Amino acid sequence: MTAPLHSLFRPRSVAVIGAARRRGSISAEVFHNLLERGFQGAVYPVSARSAVVQSVRAYPSVEAIPDDVDLAVLVIPAREVLIAAEACGRKGVRALVVISAGFGETGPEGVALQAELVACAERYGMRVVGPNCLGVLNANPEVRLDATFAPHFPPFGGVAVCSQSGALGLAILDLAKEVGMGVSSFVSIGNRADVSAADLLEYWEHDPDTKVILLYLENLGEPRRFMETARRVSRHKPIALVKSGRTEAGRRAASSHTGALAGLDVAVDAVLGQCGVVRTDTIHELFDVGMLLASQPVPAGPRVAILTNAGGPGIMATDACETRGLAVPPLAEPTRAALREYLPAAASVGNPVDMIASATAEDYERSLRLLLADETIGSVLVLFVTPIVTAALDVARAVTRVAEGSPKPVAACFMGSQGVPEALEHLRQHGVVTYAFPEAAAAALARAARYGVYRERVPALLPPLSVDRSAAQGVLAEQLQEETGARWLSPERVRRLLEAYGIPTPRQAVAHGVDDAVSKAGRVGYPLVFKLVSSTILHKSDVGGVRVGLRDEQELRAAYAELEARLAALGRAGELEGVLLQELVTGGVETFVGATRDEQFGHLVGFGLGGLQVELLRDVVFRAAPVSADDATDMLGAIRGKALLEGFRSGPVVKKAALVELLLRVSQLVEEHPELVELDLNPVIATPTGAIAVDARIRMVR
Repeated sequence: MTAPLHSLFRPRSVAVIGAARRRGSISAEVFHNLLERGFQGAVYPVSARSAVVQSVRAYPSVEAIPDDVDLAVLVIPAREVLIAAEACGRKGVRALVVISAGFGETGPEGVALQAELVACAERYGMRVVGPNCLGVLNANPEVRLDATFAPHFPPFGGVAVCSQSGALGLAILDLAKEVGMGVSSFVSIGNRADVSAADLLEYWEHDPDTKVILLYLENLGEPRRFMETARRVSRHKPIALVKSGRTEAGRRAASSHTGALAGLDVAVDAVLGQCGVVRTDTIHELFDVGMLLASQPVPAGPRVAILTNAGGPGIMATDACETRGLAVPPLAEPTRAALREYLPAAASVGNPVDMIASATAEDYERSLRLLLADETIGSVLVLFVTPIVTAALDVARAVTRVAEGSPKPVAACFMGSQGVPEALEHLRQHGVVTYAFPEAAAAALARAARYGVYRERVPALLPPLSVDRSAAQGVLAEQLQEETGARWLSPERVRRLLEAYGIPTPRQAVAHGVDDAVSKAGRVGYPLVFKLVSSTILHKSDVGGVRVGLRDEQELRAAYAELEARLAALGRAGELEGVLLQELVTGGVETFVGATRDEQFGHLVGFGLGGLQVELLRDVVFRAAPVSADDATDMLGAIRGKALLEGFRSGPVVKKAALVELLLRVSQLVEEHPELVELDLNPVIATPTGAIAVDARIRMVR
């Protein structure tokens, strides 16, 4: 449904179907709010029981209203909603807000009823918010639409809010009023039968009132569409999101490393990170970063200066910044020299700048100007602990004189009781966001800085890669002719598939029987690696199925005999299908590259430390395919063990460009062949000259 949402946010007239006379019910509160908040259009109560509702003439049906109706709010029993929706369609209503519950959230009957509602709306070209929602509001003074049953109306400002939960929507609106966060519009999407978060992003992208978008979601709906929309919108408007379900037991069963590592929340993080969405853990953190991005410039980088009149809070702030990925670097020498000119000898002019307890409002003003002028600094965190000698309001005024118009963001943390409320209100009125403690300020600055890095990056086009799609299709066609359902490809087919996509592998050969192995070992070359081939034994090392560095025929024959004996002792002799002989690759760093297909998000591509470390340390990051060159580069830098790629303790400095290209090739492989559901390259040996996949497994489905 592509009808515009203008009638939802800026209706000229609203009908409340089910409006009640007496306050206290949901339907009565919705109608009351439309009147009380000063909606700038016409409001019509629709009631089959009352001729007058809250002193306003009522109509027995929406079709009895003599004028046009843009928006209808339905607050009636679920069984009556379809009849009312049909009447709205005949009337020419453009949008419906269905607050009524009893639909998809209740079970199969409710799901069917919800589908009928959507079908009705599609027939008439109406958009639907809900059902089972809190409603919609637009705080613009020219509109003043409050089609919700919330008790509070937020101040007008640049933040648009979407909540999938009605109950949390109430809490969000209460909190917005409490902290003074200005809201442009608010939507509770409930069951999301029609209007989704992606629809709202598209509307808010072009809404001049909206500067920042905040989302509370329980799921992303259509992840691909959400990702594409958010990637575009976040280039010029920040999007922050808190999503429930981080700890749900939703990891799907999988036998590969990649499938076991890539849980649902990993997929969400991958998608959000790639499209520039700032993810937070709590509603308070959502507000913290939202208010900062709405009122201050986006940080140009992660380098923060801390200005304080107390050493302890300065140390706390430094720790909080560093642990969240921000840098608290030494100031430029000219800045330090200028600070020394007027600060007392006991003050510290490093970073943090501790002006000590005697610091005056003038000291704050002069120091803040110097810090913002320092080219090495991207943002400033101002800390103030109320002493006896300096008034908090004077310091607040000094801070806002400097911060207003600054191209760099300023955040503040005023601690203490004497005079602070007035100071906080002054800072808030002048666009400087305040935080109760340094940790909250550091978290908001860190998230804003990461968003700034994303926004400044020029989107990289996927480089053209030379691949042989027809050869790959031939390999998969062979597999499909033989197997039904899910199946791991044979080592030879894995090799051919990887070769078709330019993914380097060692020289190798599959042998059946010890004499065949001896014959083929000459082509592979000693020393070599010897690996069990079995479609039922996936983790070969668990049964002694891997031997490394066999130097000659004698060692090869001994290894084969030992493997046969080991499997026989385990009662698994019949599972030996052959052995894979591989060229021995030495040196370098063992890494891991994999892909898994998620039911909601499509293919996820993973990178991390390889070998036995992959599941022991779980140092793996994921991105959703298609992976760009920027995504792949970020993946290399996002693992905890990234120092191993950079020559840690005299180790090799690997060729990162080769790993980036390998990730791009794996991404293209799974994108172009969606029947590949799991792929493990482990380990991938990364060296100063390249990267080679020395072990690989691939599973496909029909």
